[in-house]
Parts: sequence; C-alpha cells; structure tokens
Amino acid sequence: MSDQPLLSARDVSVTFDIRRSGSWPWTPSLKLHAVNSVSFDIAPGECLGVVGESGSGKSTLARAIVGTVPTSAGQILFDGEDLAAMSADQRRRHRRDVQMVFQDPLAALNPRMTVGEIIAEPLVTHEPRTPRAEVKKRVAEIMERVGLLPNLINRYPHEFSGGQCQRIGIARALILRPRLLICDEPVSALDVSVQAQVVNLLMELQRDMGLAMIFIAHDLSVVKHISDRIVVMYLGTIMERAEADVLTTRPEHPYTQALISSVPIPDPALERARPRLVIEGELPSPLNPPSGCVFRTRCPKAQNSCAQAKPETIDLGNGHGVACPFHKAEDVLAAAG
Repeated sequence: MSDQPLLSARDVSVTFDIRRSGSWPWTPSLKLHAVNSVSFDIAPGECLGVVGESGSGKSTLARAIVGTVPTSAGQILFDGEDLAAMSADQRRRHRRDVQMVFQDPLAALNPRMTVGEIIAEPLVTHEPRTPRAEVKKRVAEIMERVGLLPNLINRYPHEFSGGQCQRIGIARALILRPRLLICDEPVSALDVSVQAQVVNLLMELQRDMGLAMIFIAHDLSVVKHISDRIVVMYLGTIMERAEADVLTTRPEHPYTQALISSVPIPDPALERARPRLVIEGELPSPLNPPSGCVFRTRCPKAQNSCAQAKPETIDLGNGHGVACPFHKAEDVLAAAG
C-alpha cells in the first residue's frame, strides 16, 4: 500500500435542515447533525472499517464521499482534489473512481432490467462509445469474476437469491474498475453462511484489483476480518480509531468496549460465563445531541466535565486514537479478545 492517501476526510460535517410538520414558512428549521468533524485517511489498497449503531452517521458519511449529499463543513480530498471544488468533468471522473455496494441487494437492482443490462449500465453511461461486443465481453468477464455464470446474463433480479443479487451489485460497481469501493452494510441482509462468502469475495477482489475499500457494518467480528483499520462512530462522531487487531483486542473507549462485548463467542460455556458491558438508555436524537461528549448520557465513566466540551482525540501511538480523557486499558473486558 502507498503511504500517500487516496482519500482524505478533514473535519467533515453533514447537517440537514428539517422543517417541522405544519410549521409556518418563516419558522426556523431544525438542524440534524448527521456527521460531526470526522477525519481519516485511506491509502490505496487499504480497507477501512466503519462500525457503530444505526443512526451513527456511517451511511451519511459514505454518501458524502460519493457526492450524493453535500458536506456542511470540512473537506473531502480524493487523490489530492477537493470534491467541493471539482468541475463537472472532474465529478464525472470521480464517479467512475468511486463506486458503492448497497445494503439491500434486491432493492438496489432495477427489476425491469436483465442482469446483463444492470451490470453494463455504468459502462454504457461513462463509456458510451464502447462497442456492444466489448460491453458484452466485459460483462461476462466481471460476472465470472464475482462467481456468476455468464449464461445467467438475460435473467431478472427476482430470479436470484439474496447472495447472488449482492454479487450482481458488486459486479455492477466493479465493471468500471474503480479505485475506491464503498460497501454500505453489504452483508447485513444475508444469511450467515452467505455473509462469509460475500466477505471473502470482497477480500479477494480487493487484493487482486488493488482496490481501496470502506466497509460499513454493525458486526465488529466481520469488520475485523476484512479491515486493515477501524473507526468507531457514535452519533456522527468518531469515538476511537486504530488498526483492526489493536482495536478489537485493546479497545480504549467505553463505547468500543461495549460493541466488542456484544459480539458472541462460539463457545457456549465461555459465552455464558463472561462479563458483559451493556450500554443503558437510548441513542439520543441527532436533532438535539448532548453537549460536550455525545456519548456521555450512556457512558459508565461519564463525569461532570464531559458535558462541558467535546473531548479531543488522544493519540496513543501507531495510529490509535481515542476521544475520551478517562480511558484506561485495564478496563477492557478479559473476554473481549
């Protein structure tokens, strides 16, 4: 992997204006803080895992990188170019270089198009002068590459299983040979055995094609398997970031510790006997996030000072950062590893 980042996010924030139902036109809109001052780098060929509860801003961050939602503050740099300052031609190139695989495999596919038409659509859009014979050849090649028989090219999405539909989505994303692939919870709607197949396929494709990847998921065990580094998000803010092995064996933030505690152990005896760190309460509304540390309302280590100011990220070395001044390595559950 190169030391030069392919993608850099610098204090990226995404805020949505929400109007109350039945409010007057002059009534100020509410601000929904989906992503707050998020920063990270991704090197070519690297896989960055992003984990967190539903509502933590993972998917909004992915869509900001793709360019489907605007950022409210900060910069997203792709290969050194600021997305916000790109011309129309540069944006078209960016769309070729950054592709996305979605959570619901069947809903992401047009039911009125054949598999061949679905996979070929990005190629026809971005390379309209490509001969039809070449398009068909490249579609057949990428179908075979993701584990689909080329003779299925004229079938429709409803004729495939969930795992096969996700392979179609992956083929569609890769036919343009992108440099960055964003996978937004690509296995959460699949059976466990199929999840493993799709994750192994993505790892193989990343290695063979030299792809950089952002892999978004809830399950830390899946993210650890595929990722080089992991960032943990809560209510639009990064709580902790580290290399995958370090974060899953020596988590420092209470939220990361709770996420790891929720991952089941295959041994029933160990699973019943191990201590568990359970997060109490509900996720606060992003329309009215807590002051200071956004996790303080559910944190077992919270103190009065946590409400005063947003905690700075403490650098623990080797790229390990934690946004908590009261972290202690000895608090990690013994069973977490």
